[in-house]
Parts: sequence; C-alpha cells; structure tokens
Amino acid sequence: MNAFSKLSISLFALLPWAVSAQHNSENPLSRAHSHNDYMQAAPFTLAHEHQFGSVEADVHFRNDTLYVAHDSRDISADRTFDKLYLQQIIKQISKNQGSIYKDKRRVMTLLIDLKTTYKATLPALVKALAPHEALLAPKGSVKVVLSGNTPPPAEFEQYPAFIFFDGRPGVSYTSGQAARLGMISQDFHKYSQWNGKGIPVEKDRKALVDAISQAHAMGKPFRFWASPDNINAWKVLMNLGADYINTDHVAELGTFLSGRKNAEYQSREFYKPYQPTYKNNDALGKVKNIILLIGDGMGLAQIHSGLTANRGELNLGKFLNIGFSKTASSDNYITDSAAGATAFATGNKTRNRAIGVDSNLVAVPSIIREVKATGRKSALISAGDITDATPAAFYAHRPERSQMDEIATDYLKEPVDVLIGGGYSHFAKTKTADSLKARGFGVSDNWNDLASMKAPFVLLDDKHTVSMLKGRGDFLKDSFQKALQSLQSNQKGFFMMAEGAQVDYGGHANIVPYVVTEMLDFDKLVGEALRFADSNGETLVIVTADHETGGLTLLDGNLKTGYVDGQFSTGDHTGIMVPVFAYGPHSLDFRGVYENTEIYRKMRAILK
Repeated sequence: MNAFSKLSISLFALLPWAVSAQHNSENPLSRAHSHNDYMQAAPFTLAHEHQFGSVEADVHFRNDTLYVAHDSRDISADRTFDKLYLQQIIKQISKNQGSIYKDKRRVMTLLIDLKTTYKATLPALVKALAPHEALLAPKGSVKVVLSGNTPPPAEFEQYPAFIFFDGRPGVSYTSGQAARLGMISQDFHKYSQWNGKGIPVEKDRKALVDAISQAHAMGKPFRFWASPDNINAWKVLMNLGADYINTDHVAELGTFLSGRKNAEYQSREFYKPYQPTYKNNDALGKVKNIILLIGDGMGLAQIHSGLTANRGELNLGKFLNIGFSKTASSDNYITDSAAGATAFATGNKTRNRAIGVDSNLVAVPSIIREVKATGRKSALISAGDITDATPAAFYAHRPERSQMDEIATDYLKEPVDVLIGGGYSHFAKTKTADSLKARGFGVSDNWNDLASMKAPFVLLDDKHTVSMLKGRGDFLKDSFQKALQSLQSNQKGFFMMAEGAQVDYGGHANIVPYVVTEMLDFDKLVGEALRFADSNGETLVIVTADHETGGLTLLDGNLKTGYVDGQFSTGDHTGIMVPVFAYGPHSLDFRGVYENTEIYRKMRAILK
C-alpha cells in the first residue's frame, strides 16, 4: 500500500505532541521508526538514507549465528545480523567520523526484537556487540534497545551498559531498572481499534494519551506498534504525543517528516476583517469602477489555509455572491497563468504560454481597450514581475510568455495610467522606460518614489516585490491606495487589476508558510477593495484566481491558534475549478459555474 494513496483528510484538535527529554525534538525524522526494517528492499540502508531515528530487526539465534528474519522458517544464510546491521552501522559511523549521522547530536535506536530465548540469544548478541562498545550508547551514537524475549527487569543489571530494554506501560520499575529502559512500547490495539481515518473516539484518545504520559513521566520516549500506517495516522500519533511513528512505508514517512518545516505554519499575528455594509450588493444599477483582484494560484485550500491562520476569519469570507470558474486552456486540461489571464483579459481561450492572443496565436484586444473607450482610467498592479504572464495579458500580445523583453515593449502600445510591480530591467533593457518618459510618463525603479508620483506613471522596483516572508510588507495595500488616489477623481470611473502573484510562487515551491503568508496579504488587499466599494456604491469588486497551484491538501489545523499543516500533490498547477467572489452592483452576475472567459464577457457587458 502506498501511504499517500490512503491519506485521510481531517482537521482535528488533539493534544500538542510532546517529546521526551531523551528524544531529539529538533529533527522530526528522529521520530521515524522502521518497523520490521529487514523486510525493506534495502534493510538499514533505506531507513538511514531517510534519516530515521529508529530501526527494528527481528533476531534469531541458530547454530552460533544471529540471523534476521520474521519467522524461523524465513532464516537465510546470507541474512545475518552482522551483515545487514552491524557492519552497515560500523560503515556509516566510520564515514561520518564517529557518528551514525553527520549531525553528531543525533542518535539512532536499533530496536532488536529477540525471537529466540534470551538466555541463549542475548549472550551471543553481547558477544557480537562488545568489540564495538565505543560506537554504542551511552558512549556512542547508536542505542541498542532489546524487545521481545527479554529478561525480567530484575536481571537488567546483569548485562553491559550498552544494552537497553523496551519497557511496558503499567509495569513498576525500580530506579535502577528504569535507567536501563531505552523506550516504552505497547500494542496500539490494546487501547483502540481506530483504523487511521478521522480521529480516535474520545475514550480511545484518552487511553492513548495516558499511556504516552506515563512514559513521559519516567523521562522515556513512547512507541505504539501495530498502529495505523498512513499520513493521517502519522499526524494523529504526533498530535497525541507518540515519540516514535511506526511505519512499514519508510520512503513515504521519511518524505513526510523531512518536509515538516515547509508543511507547517503557526500564525503570530491576526487581523479583523472588514465588515461590509453590502451597499448595492445585489443591485443591478450603475457600475462606475471595476476592481479585479487575482490571487494567482489561489484555490479553495489556499483560501482555507489563510482562514485557518487568521482564526477562522477572512475578508473573502464576507462575500455573498460566489461562483466557480473552469480554468482549462484551449490546448490543455490544466492551464498556465498566461492562458488563464488571457481568458480574463480578452475573453479568449488560448494555448498555454501564450499571452493576449487566441488559440491561433492571433493578437486579440484586451479589456483595457474597452475600458479606455468608455473614458475610464486604468491601473495594473502585481506583487511580482509586471512582464510575467498574468499582468502581461492585459497589455501584451505574444505567443510565448518567456519573451519578457518583447512583452515590455508591447506596453508602449497599450499603456495604463498606473503600473506598479517588478520587472524594471525589461523596461530599461528595451528602452521602453525611455520611450515612456519621452511621452510624459513618470518612470521609477525606486519604491520610495511612490508617494510623489503622478499619473500616468510606471513604478517597478524588484527589491520591493520579494515574498512576505522576506519582508515585502504592505506593498499591495500601498499600491492599491496610490492607484485609488490617482484614478478615483475621474468622473467616468476606472478599471484596476491587482495581482497577488506569490500565492502561486509558494505553491510551486511547496512551502505552506509561503502560501499562507501570501494568502493573508492578498486577503488584506481584498478588505481594502471592499472598504472602497462601500464608500461609493458604484464599484464592482471581483476576486478570483487563474488556477490552483500545488494541489494543496490541508492535513491539520487549529482555528483557535492559527496553526496550519498542509501537503502538496504537485509542484505545478492543477485543473480544478477556482472560486469567483463578487461584491457590489452586478455582483449577482458572477454566481454560477462558467468558463473563465465569461469573467471577461461579464465585465465587458457591465462596462457598457
């Protein structure tokens, strides 16, 4: 079974996971335990490559030799404990100059399940290990813990200090005996019959937590054996506080745990969304201004990740009129940003990578031309490169989105009153900046000039279009307010497109904190647009996405604390529909399910 194919999606609030004092909480992979490791295609090696904190080997003693096998009938002459484990451990410690891992703080547990009587097997094991005592805990970085047919606790002290034992909950150990325990383990089914879907019932959860807590009270890490083995179960076990996650799916668990840093986000700051008045929200009257906000790569999971991080509230959650846009391009089930934005900007389905052209790669007019024909002003804003696919579709006409220099020159043919983003180098290299200056446009690559610039102007500062995690700050909000200041005095109104470009970047990078912080920043922009719409009652706000990016799944979250845990299925776009939110007069027009090109047609009809 592939664990990823069996994942169960749930949002649950269990106890925060705890790790005993002897467990390395800094590296999530220290929690990984390779159950029946010898049954893997590459015993020890696969678990070690995935940086596991623990491996398990079943050992039989026969004819003066220690063999590794599940049952005695499976014993094979070439599968000895020395060959599969001891020599591999010696090799890795030598390679890492005295440590099992390059990170010398880490320890690997070698859990040896004695399948034959300890009276014969344990002396043989001690004899095999004794020459390598310096490599073993407490002196070295490999901790040998015995399970299965172990001696009674009263005999623990008879064995060398490098031999530890696997204890059981509910057993009364003396302090000396407890000192020889390497972990506490128990059969999961002793407490619960949970199958790994959803969460355990409360009675079972309490029993599981109590068992773990007993071990932690002794300062020992805890492991369940025979526990459910899928992504949802791993996450539940972590939340319960289990220190080792038992698995037969070494590669899958290794990937899951190694990605914890990029999978989890904990919000530290929260904001109160704007409360709309719903002035003219369902009216069909005059629309003076249209504000189109595009969250590039923003699907429902991205929206809900932001909502979770902000304790269950978003500006997007205030909309009443909501539809869904089908995003396929003319030549592919899964669109890219070029074809997706071309649909909004021109009403035409086109091929992936094409900008402002139809499926035959023939240039088609954008909505900016329609806007100008009505006497309205216009603005384009992006938290990314302004020659990138989404903003470019509103002014450029190229068969290939990577032609960014040529895209910059196209701006001379269809300029807007306010252009803010990144990508100045393309305007400078092609002399487009010089041509604009000659026409009377203000042109700058310095964010600090924003306040003093007067329309028409272009401000493209790459240093200020970094991610929110790297300090972009209020770029979108400030750009939006500057555009409003520059456009709203026009009696005929305006059209503004503002893009939260980097929700998409975070999805491509498969980094949940990147996605969430960009989503929250974009939602704050949505709040500013709603506030402005309420100030006049003649502004239509449309919020949508060109596509979803990353195939984001939310595995866990906490609406009280702002914690988010996500998993991605791809580093590219997906083909799912994306939501369309609308507010203000004619917002009812955007209900339903329709092709992305309909967004253009609806806006065009409203402009007239």
